[in-house]
Amino acid sequence: MLPVNGNIVKRILTVSIIILLSCHQAATGQAGILDSLFTFRTGVVKAGAAFDIITRHTGYNFTYDSRLVNSENKVNLTFSKERLEIILDSILKSDSLDYTIIDKYIIISRKLPPRIKITYPVAAEEVFYLSGTVTDAESKDPLSFATVSVKNKGKGMVSNANGEFVLKIEREFLSDTILVSYLGYLRREIPVKQAVGNNFNISLVREFISIPEIIIRTHVPQEIIHKSVNAIIKNYGSTPAMMTGFYREGVLKKTDLQVYSEAVLQIFKSSYGSTLLNDQIKIIRSRKIENNSMDDTLAIRLKAGLNTCLELDGMKNNFDFMQTENMHDYSYRITDIVSTDEGAAYVIDFEQREGIDLPLFRGSMYIDADDYALLHADFELHPGYIQKMRESFVSSSTHGFDTWPLTVKYSVSYRKMNDRYYLNHVRGDLVFVSKRKKKLFNSQFNVFFELAVTGIKTENVARFEREELAPVHSVFSKTITSYDYQFWGNQDFLKPEDNLLQALKNIKINLLEFSE
Repeated sequence: MLPVNGNIVKRILTVSIIILLSCHQAATGQAGILDSLFTFRTGVVKAGAAFDIITRHTGYNFTYDSRLVNSENKVNLTFSKERLEIILDSILKSDSLDYTIIDKYIIISRKLPPRIKITYPVAAEEVFYLSGTVTDAESKDPLSFATVSVKNKGKGMVSNANGEFVLKIEREFLSDTILVSYLGYLRREIPVKQAVGNNFNISLVREFISIPEIIIRTHVPQEIIHKSVNAIIKNYGSTPAMMTGFYREGVLKKTDLQVYSEAVLQIFKSSYGSTLLNDQIKIIRSRKIENNSMDDTLAIRLKAGLNTCLELDGMKNNFDFMQTENMHDYSYRITDIVSTDEGAAYVIDFEQREGIDLPLFRGSMYIDADDYALLHADFELHPGYIQKMRESFVSSSTHGFDTWPLTVKYSVSYRKMNDRYYLNHVRGDLVFVSKRKKKLFNSQFNVFFELAVTGIKTENVARFEREELAPVHSVFSKTITSYDYQFWGNQDFLKPEDNLLQALKNIKINLLEFSE
């Protein structure tokens, strides 16, 4: 039995993903609730109370952003045989809101404006392409999530799981240099003029640092972590930054794609010394693919993927395993020292101590040996205890199904530019199993979300207006209406891996960006 400990639950949930489960067939039929007729003679009540009364009559709960709906507003809940949609329109007094039915929930969200096709003048924005694959020079294996950036600029991208990348270079960068880096490897530098227009196989040479074991054993990992935490403001900045990023998320049932969503977004990253201002996200462009032809009664949707990417910035939101008050729950070991672009980094492995009957994390941290900045972290919820967190990951479970997580893994990295570190890449990979009750066989779902920061600027940075903010706590794929085949324009994006490309081909989707 998981102890009732508010601090434990809170710190784990801040980097958790919630999955919405819904039946395709049921969701289609349930949309008819909005056309059903109801009679209410309650009179004037607060909007929140009106929703409660409607819930009691219909069996449907309401989900909405408090910034869109003021539950304290007085409304008149007096209707005779009126459609529920008309009743809701009257309560909300807004023609800019939409209603979506998922399982037994009515989700109130902002109505998306019609997509406007914008034609960009070709001469105004001349763009050059640099693409390729980053590999290990000896084994020829691809290096996943290697950083490819313009030297001393905010422009950059990471390679995908196949080691592949695409970077779009403006004319102003032609005289600059491309840097290709990966922890434990010698950095490569390539002149931009030599790189553009080519599809490179960029091989990196592993650099081994010969460090006597006694040196590793005489360092105390907890002290290194303390120094890292104490240097956060110095390393990551006391002023805000504006980032451009590419976000994507997807759900696959085995190898079959259920839903795939992508977006170019802007992130207002508040000061790492500030506890008052939160980070913000604004969507610039987005698109999705849903496999509507998939003959399946069960669908999984990712909820709050955007918000989780913000929460996983552990230098801003304090990783659980780096907090002083939690260190007694973990054991730490320095297992290696690896090369970095400018020196070396300690590799610190951690996992929960024996006898700690809680679902905590285990993984590895890479901390710079000179300035103690956290460069990279790979971690997962301990598989032996993950079942205790199942209710934290699964919400609105479809009637008749049991669903639970098998693995929950995260990866976070930072990139240094002009003596300051910035969030570079966030990735989450989750595996769920769902089984119909009283049935023998189950279905496995692979869920992922990913954010790659492609641009950084620190001048003339301002927060977004409220109406510009993305609904970061919602089901992101539900906020997008369509898929645009010719889409990204001059924006940078992550190339889908081989398995995703194959899944897209299986449902007859052609990504024109990658047509041969």
